[in-house]
Amino acid sequence: MVLLLTSFTACKKWVENNPHDRFLVTDLDYLKSETDYRTMAVSVYSPVQWLNQAVVVGDIASDNSVAGGESASDVLALQQIDDFTLTSTNSTLLDLWQVAYEGVNRANYMTQYKDKNKAGETVNFNGKDALYAEVYFLRAYYYFTLTKMWGDVPLFIDKRLNNSDAKLLTRAPKVEVYAQIEKDLNAAIAALPTTQSQKGRVTKYAAQALLGKVYLYENKFTDAASVLDPVITSGAYSLITNYASIYLAAGENGPESVFEIQYTNGSPYFNWGGVTRGQGNYAVQQNGIRGLNGIGGMPYAAGWSTNLPTQNLAAAYSAGDQRKAITAFNIEDYKAAHPEYNISYQVAPYKNTGLYNGKYLPRKGETSGQVELNYLNNFRVLRYSEVLLLAAEANNRSTAPNDTKAQGYLNQVRQRAFGDVAHNITATGTALKQAIWDERRLELAMDGDRFFDLVRTGQAANKLTGFIAGKHEVFPIPQEEINVTGLTQNPGY
Repeated sequence: MVLLLTSFTACKKWVENNPHDRFLVTDLDYLKSETDYRTMAVSVYSPVQWLNQAVVVGDIASDNSVAGGESASDVLALQQIDDFTLTSTNSTLLDLWQVAYEGVNRANYMTQYKDKNKAGETVNFNGKDALYAEVYFLRAYYYFTLTKMWGDVPLFIDKRLNNSDAKLLTRAPKVEVYAQIEKDLNAAIAALPTTQSQKGRVTKYAAQALLGKVYLYENKFTDAASVLDPVITSGAYSLITNYASIYLAAGENGPESVFEIQYTNGSPYFNWGGVTRGQGNYAVQQNGIRGLNGIGGMPYAAGWSTNLPTQNLAAAYSAGDQRKAITAFNIEDYKAAHPEYNISYQVAPYKNTGLYNGKYLPRKGETSGQVELNYLNNFRVLRYSEVLLLAAEANNRSTAPNDTKAQGYLNQVRQRAFGDVAHNITATGTALKQAIWDERRLELAMDGDRFFDLVRTGQAANKLTGFIAGKHEVFPIPQEEINVTGLTQNPGY
């Protein structure tokens, strides 16, 4: 009898073995201090960097740019998106889906243990509500990306999902996803400060701007105006006189910046199987001019000639518009203007347009480690000029339209572009609405918005070759995810 008791006790002790005895860290060790909470909040930001190709896709899927590259089989996933031959096995779309949900999962883990950590302990500290407001903003950003790209998507907010939860997922109607995005952003607005000491962290105004943009996607124009107008009247932002300077390293997080995705060049990261998982901006190398060489002070470095602006985009700019040169960068014009650099380069082998994305061209001295993966260029996700254009559209399309205010917002953007008032828009009603839409293209080209703008405004079928109405408004759900979860596919794929 004694032996039996001894055996049972020993067995029980083994089952309840403390994992710390084997130097293992478990969930019970997380979120034990203010530092833990703040460190984990930073990790919720990380997948925003990994959504790198969402910006690229937003223009390549539109009339703004083509995939380019070395051949028809180069960057095949982007070629398929460019040509509307994409399928559910597209690798770029799978990566973006997984990254966005990684962001959701990280945010959910923090909200799951907001009041008590997994050990049941409560950790309070000054600024906790404001910190969680950042998490709410980020979760909203991830879900906004998901629903823009795929429409109805799985919606979960209560916890971080594990593998066993996968088969329980279903697609929530887009209206429910937007309702949660609104809820998260309103919670963020209520607790965020108007400024942050650390560049790149979200502010109250960033949350208001994103909420206003979400409202436009929902056709809630009066609501959009109500949250966007205060961002403008706050006086917190201003337009930079020199448009091109916004995209220089010295222009990052400047007076026009509402929200930027932060990248650095301090990493030696070189995993080519995870090109968007380093600290640097991979898209910069993609945009570069193939085989570019020059002497003296020639500032640009070579790249891969993908994401090439179209001649259609270049032709949309009027004479005197300072945005054209940097948005649709013409290397031949630059070469002619700078004979002292003795520039040589290789013409883009595939789908050559003669133009390059000057906003995010690779520059010498702005990368390190594995050069191609670590350019420091931030993505300018929300700029003050876009807030003006969002507010212009919202006021023009509100239940009680205010075209005078809409014109004023629109013309601030145009006056910066041309340096005069001679190009001001005086149209009203539907004509003003179209002028605002057209201005969004000119102001935000190569910033990743064009395809989604064409879809939400109903212009895609008329402007995009190969676009099939009723199908291409959204992308296919990745087949790998369907295999695991049993989710339904979008129509036509």
